[in-house]
Amino acid sequence: MENVVIFDSPGKGRGLKAAKEFWAGDVIFSEASLAAVVFDSLAERVCHSCFRRQEKLQRCGQCKFVHYCDRTCQRAGWAEHKQECSAIKAYGKVPNENIRLVARILWRLDKDGSTVSDMQLTTLDELEDHITDMQEDELKELKVDIHNFLDFWPRTSKQHTVDDISHIFGVINCNGFSVSDQRGLQAVGVGLFPNLCLVNHDCWPNCTVILNHGNSLIRKLRSLGKIAEGEELTVAYVDYMNLSEERQRLLKTQYFFDCTCEHCKNKIKDDIKLGGREVDGVKPSEEQVKEATDYCYQMLEKMDKARLNGDYHEVVKICRECIEKTEPVLAETHIYLLRMWSTMSEVQAYLQYLNDAAEYARKMVEGYTKLYPPNNATLGMAAMRAGVIHWQAGDIEVAHGMVCKAYAILMVTHGPTHPITKDLEAMRVQTEMELRMFKQNEYVYHSMREAALKNKPMTMLHEPKSVEEGIKNLFHRRK
Repeated sequence: MENVVIFDSPGKGRGLKAAKEFWAGDVIFSEASLAAVVFDSLAERVCHSCFRRQEKLQRCGQCKFVHYCDRTCQRAGWAEHKQECSAIKAYGKVPNENIRLVARILWRLDKDGSTVSDMQLTTLDELEDHITDMQEDELKELKVDIHNFLDFWPRTSKQHTVDDISHIFGVINCNGFSVSDQRGLQAVGVGLFPNLCLVNHDCWPNCTVILNHGNSLIRKLRSLGKIAEGEELTVAYVDYMNLSEERQRLLKTQYFFDCTCEHCKNKIKDDIKLGGREVDGVKPSEEQVKEATDYCYQMLEKMDKARLNGDYHEVVKICRECIEKTEPVLAETHIYLLRMWSTMSEVQAYLQYLNDAAEYARKMVEGYTKLYPPNNATLGMAAMRAGVIHWQAGDIEVAHGMVCKAYAILMVTHGPTHPITKDLEAMRVQTEMELRMFKQNEYVYHSMREAALKNKPMTMLHEPKSVEEGIKNLFHRRK
């Protein structure tokens, strides 16, 4: 770990700073999880060894709970699962994901000691658990988990004090990282990465954390821009799209600290996140903006309900009504309007109204570009989606521009070997070739495109995700 140094960050406690200069896209360090488990809700759809999503998985013949891709994964995961398997059989049922993770952590520590690797910068004992900061309802849930853990923990395993067990629960509650599937598109589990726990938060960070391609249990800390030697390394624990007041509330309730970054102190960009649309130098009144904002918020609640019910035509109706009324008043960076555009694009693409979907995807990316840092993974993924939708709609010029934008961002945030970046590289080459053909002869291009689509009909896009299954935060938080 020669690239980083532990130091006392003013007002934050321990943190990491750069031991040398870094540039955008540099990998500062990689870390394997100390332990990780699949979410309860995905236990039968995700391999418990490699964390890949698979249609058909083989179930453990002993505990009947853990699933694997094949015997290779089963053998690879047996060292972690062996004691867990016996414990589940003896307990007679499967404990929740937090109990399973604490058990795996303690078995690992009992086997390898408090420092499981020469690369480990901190022990779990040194990490904060924030139990004294928990609310009453959280403490009640913690006590239930500890009680159930003690029932689950085998008498043949090393026994631990209630204080030690409580500490581990507290650590994973505020320091657990989501573990993604093989493509990095969906959180499928939670794990503990002690070194990454030392990286402090900033709303406008200089680093990001991404899973290692081909191994969901290894995460990389990547630089988002130039970082000077001695500069603190930071990542964003919450989405910058939230207003500064909401970000501070989330950080206080979820991670138990007050954010004092420049963006929170000075409420940077809050004005445009709830601002009005300026046309020819004329802005709507504050009263008009407030009225449109309140109306948009109410419609978002209706839209979320319709989405949860899978009534996508109703979602389109609500979104269209809201957009027609509020778009002339609200700024293109207004966070409620951006949510409407995002949902409208996603649902219309699913329903195969591709021109509409492309228009709203473009507006969403333009708004995101004015709000997010230039090398932001959410912005990159939004641009990629917009590029795909524009290509499907036949607008090759915009499609190529969006794909190139996405590719440039994800080369920094994800790196050239990540599966998503590789897909984008193939898309960039494809759209560049098609754009060249389009500029040479539009008629020939469209004729060839129509013929190709007739031979290979366009498939339906995936069903839009529910609100709860939206893009997960990088940092896992217990519901």
